[in-house]
Amino acid sequence: MFGIGSSEFLVILIVAFLVIGPSHLPKIAKTLGKAMGEFRRVSTEFQRTLNLEAEKEEHEGRKRQAEKEFFSQETQTGKSAEDQTDVEKAVEASSRAAHSKEDA
Repeated sequence: MFGIGSSEFLVILIVAFLVIGPSHLPKIAKTLGKAMGEFRRVSTEFQRTLNLEAEKEEHEGRKRQAEKEFFSQETQTGKSAEDQTDVEKAVEASSRAAHSKEDA
């Protein structure tokens, strides 16, 4: 507990007992226990908040990466469709030209 060994803790308790006195020691121990409990709750809540924010940031990063990959694939697919449309238009134009030469 706080890097204090059992012998140091015992010395602290004996000194506190002598300085504070036996009548006030239970009241002070109760107050100290409540303060330590509250400190643990606050630190646990703080740690949860940090973990939640880290997970949220990680999720946003994965979302951005997925959107980037999706839109790059969509762009490539869109270009392929445009290229295919251009090829189809060129084929139609050449077949019209061939038909118009045959008609002439």
